[in-house]
Amino acid sequence: MSRVLEGIEQFLSRAGFERGPWLAVAFATGILAWFALPSVPAWTALCVGSVLVFTAALIGWKRDTANPRLRQAVLVLPILILAGCLTVWTRSVLVGEAPLGRPIAGTFTARVLAVEQQPARDRQRLIVAMREPTTGRAIKVRINVPDAPEGKPIAAGQAAPGDLVRFRGRLMPPAPPMLPGAYNFARTAWFAGIAGTGTVLRQVEIIERGRARAGWLAGVRQSLTDHIAERIGPRNAGMAAAFVTGDRGAISEADDQAMRDSGLAHLLSISGLHVSAMVGAVYVLVIRLLALWPWLALRVRLPVVAAGAGALAGVGYTLLSGAEVPTVRSCIGALLVLAALALGREPLSLRMLAFAAFCVMLLWPEAVTGPSFQMSFGAVLALVALGGSAPVRHFLSPREESMAATGLRHLALLLLTGAVIDLALMPIGLHHFHRAGVYGALANVLAIPLSTFVVMPLLAGALVLDMVGLGGPVWWLANISIDLLTGIAHWFASRPGAMTILPAAGTGAFLLFVVGGLWLGLWSGRVRLLGLIPAVAGAVLLATATPADILVSGEGRHLGLVEAGGQRLFVLRDGGKGYARDNLMELSGMEGEPVALTQWPGARCNADFCVMGITRGGRRWDVLVSRGKDAVPERALAAACERVDIVVSERWLPRSCRPRWFKADRAYLDKSGGLAIYLDKGRVNTVADTQGEHGWWQPRVLERRKPVTTGQETGSPP
Repeated sequence: MSRVLEGIEQFLSRAGFERGPWLAVAFATGILAWFALPSVPAWTALCVGSVLVFTAALIGWKRDTANPRLRQAVLVLPILILAGCLTVWTRSVLVGEAPLGRPIAGTFTARVLAVEQQPARDRQRLIVAMREPTTGRAIKVRINVPDAPEGKPIAAGQAAPGDLVRFRGRLMPPAPPMLPGAYNFARTAWFAGIAGTGTVLRQVEIIERGRARAGWLAGVRQSLTDHIAERIGPRNAGMAAAFVTGDRGAISEADDQAMRDSGLAHLLSISGLHVSAMVGAVYVLVIRLLALWPWLALRVRLPVVAAGAGALAGVGYTLLSGAEVPTVRSCIGALLVLAALALGREPLSLRMLAFAAFCVMLLWPEAVTGPSFQMSFGAVLALVALGGSAPVRHFLSPREESMAATGLRHLALLLLTGAVIDLALMPIGLHHFHRAGVYGALANVLAIPLSTFVVMPLLAGALVLDMVGLGGPVWWLANISIDLLTGIAHWFASRPGAMTILPAAGTGAFLLFVVGGLWLGLWSGRVRLLGLIPAVAGAVLLATATPADILVSGEGRHLGLVEAGGQRLFVLRDGGKGYARDNLMELSGMEGEPVALTQWPGARCNADFCVMGITRGGRRWDVLVSRGKDAVPERALAAACERVDIVVSERWLPRSCRPRWFKADRAYLDKSGGLAIYLDKGRVNTVADTQGEHGWWQPRVLERRKPVTTGQETGSPP
């Protein structure tokens, strides 16, 4: 054992690594452990275990001075894991809002907190404060107000923050994942303090205009969005507003999908690229203009002045665009880079990246589990690691050559950088979204310079010139540049094989890739290449994941059977496009249109049930699926259950229904949530397996079976 410890100590002494990034990784590990562990006793055990390890290391440190680096690691890392766990635990307690206990239908009175326009979806979205009818507690609810459902306009009109409104609608608890591996909106709503969501069914009535109107900055943002829409026209209003104010509500579904499929969706979310472009432009402009004044240049440190101007521009842009978490995160990173420039330090380093990550995790620890955080810091880590590698430094070293050769070298590095970032981010996209663009590197090589050096300057110039009434020609050019950007997105999205779509894979494969990626990015020298082993293994496992044979939604109404070979998906209810269909197709890794379950080869169906045989791993599995809600004789049902291996039903089935292997009726699904059944492995994955006892997970078994319905006015503003 002593030789092993000495070997680790020698390795750490020779590695020459940055300690800061590993401290950030330990802090993030504590946050992720809190999400992964199921209950308060498990979280407490993690905290106690970390303290015990720290105490043991502290005692050993005093008794023995051998292996100082190893002992320091054992001393510090447990404390950071403990700090990460306590940070996210504390935030969950402070901001988490328990979801509604059950669906509620009725007429509600509420105070409007925020209004989001979504013209591309023909609706508005209101965030309102009200009291829960059953308990009287003050809650925050998000409601959608359709413009004209069934030809009856019920829009919220001029409702604004502070207004007291009355509406008739249906409220629901935030939706948990429909299937294992699906998007967990309930968790997002928990940390946003949202207790319910709903849809308005009738006209929203404004009872009283609020004295506390929207903030000045929110009003400026909305006025600017309206001005952009008026000047540039409806076709590109959404794209233009997304670049300036971050309002994406007017982007058409076709353009939005094309941007995602081409790998350019990040351009529509104000984050690192946009903030960096704004800060960089102001920094360069200020330092160049001030350098023209020799008297000032000799007496004032111009980098400090330019950094201050860039910081003000970055903060102002962040506030104007709504100060969303990705924008704030990018602003923090930009401010750190400006501080490094002002101090004459290396602006892009692993230490700066670690500090920025700490800032974000302290404020929003839940962001660690999301794709935005992982992709942003993953991309920067890949850039820093690539730029710091010896081959790249040699490739970029000054040499005697023509300008054309220098330009080609930089172009080659640009393509290499795009490819490396795509390779680093593709597994993250596949894990979270089960799809990733194949041509993202090439598309970004064209789109990023276009958006950074053409689209954004033209929009900024048009807005400035509008102050003197001369912005018309620039708006025309901006319109053309946005058309070119969307054209690039649609062209790449329409190429054969533009999208890689894979079924949901286990979290273990993704964590294996992350461990390998961190090892590659945070170590230096040849030892970093060892990270290729877990990174490639994790990526291969993600790429070769096989879909579940049977997918069942949490309420049992939606079911999908995957054909052998993963060619087609057969669904119980084929109601056209919708949330349930999209989830079934996404989690099974399918494209195209699903097929009705009645068309499964050999299926026997009537109005109440379907029976079909599935062959997997050399064995035939007989499956019984309920379709209707009419009463069925218990004896006949029991006999049918005895002849099959699996029964799936949205009904509560009697105990006499006993299949040979597995029964998922309403009683089981209320506890488990959605299911993914792997027949060849004899395994059933459930949503409940990944939720534990966290506050946002509310098994349906705790709810009343029927929604509360009242014709009377319910709820009141807090």
